[in-house]
Amino acid sequence: MTSKLHVVIFPFMSQGHTIPLLHLAKTLSNRGLKVTIVTTASNSSFIRSYTSRYTSIHLREIPFPHIEGIPEGCENTSQLLSLDQLLPFLIATRELRGPFEEILKDMSELQDPPACVISDSFLGWTNALCRAFGIPRLVFNGMGVFAMAVKKSLSVHQNHRGVTSDTEPVDVKGVNPRCALTVSDLPYSLREMDSGLSQFFVEAEKSDLGSWGVIVNSFRELEENDHVASVESLYGHDARAWCIGPLFLYDEIEAPRIGLNGPSSSSRWANCLNQSENDKSVLYVAFGTQTHLPDSQLDELAFGLELSGIDYIWVVRSSSWEPPSDVSKGRGVVVREWVDQKWAIAHRAIGGFLSHCGWNSVLESLSMGVPILAWPMQHEQHLNAKFLVEEAQVGIRVPTVMRDAKVVTREVICEAVKELMGEESGKRARDRASELGKLAKGAVQVGGSSYKCLNELIDQLSQVNLHSN
Repeated sequence: MTSKLHVVIFPFMSQGHTIPLLHLAKTLSNRGLKVTIVTTASNSSFIRSYTSRYTSIHLREIPFPHIEGIPEGCENTSQLLSLDQLLPFLIATRELRGPFEEILKDMSELQDPPACVISDSFLGWTNALCRAFGIPRLVFNGMGVFAMAVKKSLSVHQNHRGVTSDTEPVDVKGVNPRCALTVSDLPYSLREMDSGLSQFFVEAEKSDLGSWGVIVNSFRELEENDHVASVESLYGHDARAWCIGPLFLYDEIEAPRIGLNGPSSSSRWANCLNQSENDKSVLYVAFGTQTHLPDSQLDELAFGLELSGIDYIWVVRSSSWEPPSDVSKGRGVVVREWVDQKWAIAHRAIGGFLSHCGWNSVLESLSMGVPILAWPMQHEQHLNAKFLVEEAQVGIRVPTVMRDAKVVTREVICEAVKELMGEESGKRARDRASELGKLAKGAVQVGGSSYKCLNELIDQLSQVNLHSN
């Protein structure tokens, strides 16, 4: 009897990086593959909560190192007390090389060694290790093709180093963007070129070069073909970028989501959506788990939302901030509890998403046909916003650069909200998002572009595995 094709997945220890790979693990398991997820002890329970029903998904734990500058027991970026601890945390993950090498050694002696390793781009050192074992390595970036191509090009070629102002165009070698890129569109890790964080990411990007392939959590109908070709060319060695997403939609097909009434009949925010009389009339507002806005900005956002006259659901992460008394009983609902974001965005009442433009949130919004009011904060979110507004034309930009503006004023926020929710440019973005939502769902269905791409990936891995045995 032929053993199952075996795939090893090694996520970076952050929810936004891990969850898409868990969706992939479940999808591969449903296709008949054996999956081993490598993680650390304190991340195991979270992963098991996603995968416990899948008998073909296994976990291997490795110890997280004790590093100065990181709190004892901190093994996930969600546990960091401040962004100052991110660099020590990233450096600590390099110490996982030895334990991971032991796992590959153990597996290489078994009857079903890995057909490939899928590891996060932040764990670039896995590339050389996989090559030493003769195992194909696929890199997972957790971002769209456009941002991936720009980051990879500038990390390798450093063309932005000669640019003297934030408004001067940047030549992105090997990439052909439809819109002009400036330094202000780049992640801070590229702008702050001599910082330790920037050096870490540049080194990780270079370590990725020569990987066997790239897993892309996106779909061909969203991405430009020449951007896909740019990514493949930048990685070299005939690497292919496999667009097999949106990964969370495979779950939607296999296990339909909860119904109209929402996750809990006692949820005020869910009741608010259910009782909304008009479709596409409510703005959903959320900035992810890693964004921390100061109280002064939260105040301005609260006033701006109220001034717009638009109903809204706003997920607030701050435990100390309270809405100003003038707006505490206004048109919206401020939510501090956990929100099932995918359910909320899919609701008929939601007509727009004020978002930080993290890629997972972008895919959830577009898959449900919801346009985005883009307010990027960090990482590659500025590139995502540029792509959404100017290339994909599914959003509108909040006109600000947070680095230069201490606080975005209520008037600016108000006008941007009104534009997305009520003006002709907002309608065009909504129509385009609706079109892409249908294409996203079709991509993961049998015969869709992502479905076929995933089949091709599995077939190629099967051929590689056959020749290596």
